[in-house]
Amino acid sequence: MLHTSESMLERAMAKMRSIFMTVGVFSLFVNLAMLIAPLYMLQVYDRVLTSQSTDTLLMLTVLAGVLLLLSTVVEVARSRLLVRAGANLDAALSAPLFARALGKPLTEWAGAPSQPLRDLEQLRTFLTGSGLLALLDAPWTPIYLAVIFILHPVLGFIALAGALVILGLALVGEFYARKPLHRAGVTSRHCHALVEALARNAEAVHAMGMLDNLRERWLSSHEAGVAWQADASDRVGVLKAAAKFVRYGLQIAILGAGAWLAISGALSPGAMVAASIIMGRALAPVEAAIGQWRGFVEAGAARKRLETELGALDEGAERTELPAPQGHVSVENVVMRPEHAQEPVLQFVSFKLEAGEALGLIGPSGAGKSSLARLLVGVWAPTMGAVRLDGAELADWPRDEVGRYIGYMPQDVELLDGTVAENISRFGPKDSEGVIEAAKLAGAHELILDLPMGYDTAIGEGGRILSGGQRQRIALARAVYGDARLIVLDEPNANLCADGELALCQALTRLKEQGRTIVVISHRPSILRSVDKLLILRHGRIDMFGARDEVLASLPKPVARAVEPTGHNPALEELKAKQDATA
Repeated sequence: MLHTSESMLERAMAKMRSIFMTVGVFSLFVNLAMLIAPLYMLQVYDRVLTSQSTDTLLMLTVLAGVLLLLSTVVEVARSRLLVRAGANLDAALSAPLFARALGKPLTEWAGAPSQPLRDLEQLRTFLTGSGLLALLDAPWTPIYLAVIFILHPVLGFIALAGALVILGLALVGEFYARKPLHRAGVTSRHCHALVEALARNAEAVHAMGMLDNLRERWLSSHEAGVAWQADASDRVGVLKAAAKFVRYGLQIAILGAGAWLAISGALSPGAMVAASIIMGRALAPVEAAIGQWRGFVEAGAARKRLETELGALDEGAERTELPAPQGHVSVENVVMRPEHAQEPVLQFVSFKLEAGEALGLIGPSGAGKSSLARLLVGVWAPTMGAVRLDGAELADWPRDEVGRYIGYMPQDVELLDGTVAENISRFGPKDSEGVIEAAKLAGAHELILDLPMGYDTAIGEGGRILSGGQRQRIALARAVYGDARLIVLDEPNANLCADGELALCQALTRLKEQGRTIVVISHRPSILRSVDKLLILRHGRIDMFGARDEVLASLPKPVARAVEPTGHNPALEELKAKQDATA
């Protein structure tokens, strides 16, 4: 059974329904407790001062103190319940949102991938903050007005008129401040996404002196966001000032009318003062709503974005578990046009690979090789057509299931903060035997042992303590780790020395012997000696595809000679001879 985004969010909220109902009941007692002070004052003015009874005063004081203490306990409990409700919401949605944010195809990313998690935090903060309390307290305003009407109808009508004016100001705020708040939020998210992108490319930015230019770009967006935020704050400030003016004016009106009624004998002085205090409490939630209007708008926008993100998830969906793939790959009339691109980067690409075959993917820069690699491993979704693994579309495989059968080494190697062993094992359960086996298969075992703490060496964020060649060898070990049946390597020898390239060629041979399907993208023809088939891309289309020798026969002789098995590579042959002699 598939659930829509709305049902998923509502299911999470429904689990907290009992908490919110309890909070609502507590709000009743908290708001009733707000009548303690004015009623105490009413009794003191009208009963104690006239009777001069200290016993009555003592009893009223003790009773008021006990009731205030109880209301304080209830208010603390209400606050804690809201905190628990926020924690429950986070527990229910944070994991699915994390999976959605970082597990969806990269072509679906819009802005910063962490935005859904920030939206959840914003919604949780609203649910546990003063904004929600203002909404919970607002329904009790009519009770306070009714009490004022009981004291005297004239005072009741004055308070009612004031409540309607302040409510009108709140409604005006909905339309008056919505646009600038929305624009400020959009600009802020754009600025965060830009900063995250710059952080990922910090080395290039600093090395080429791009920081000043990019700072200007960021500042222009940032300043626009600040301007929109200032505009929204100015508008909300006007509304808050107007509400404050109305509230103070009403207190004067209540006291003035109460004094006139007291002079005429229609109202006691205690009732006059009590009415003024009760009216202030009656209007406080409405005025608080105006002050929290920005939080209301932002929480509403965050909820809508969460609904959109959660709409793509199949919560509770029962899938038929597919068998482990063998590595049969089928690409069927694939067209790929990234968002905002005018032309497709791939056009009607079709080919098949049997399990255990190795494909060499070559072509000029910009031909679409890396784009095809991203499609093969599922980090991009095709605009049209299908990419299948053992007959099933990659989109039909849950990512956490198919991921362990796919090995991927992108052109720009990215390692994560952690140890060498954790990176190779993809941060899964500890499997020392599997990690070492993958490292040996990638020819990285000796290299890793030379590190300060071997496999337990912490490599830092992005693997900054490693050289480019070391990162590539460890990334190759990560790609072949476990039971990866489809392994896609994008320029795996870009940073390798001759020794590393020999180890890579030997690794490809062993992977083929294990029946793993391999796709290798490389500008260096020597590594293509290990492949069974060649595919040449030009302008996003297949120019040639077939058995390696057949494709080589159609290539110009200088290119074919470099790729042929008999091609001469002195460095590799010398290293291989040394290794054979050592063995």
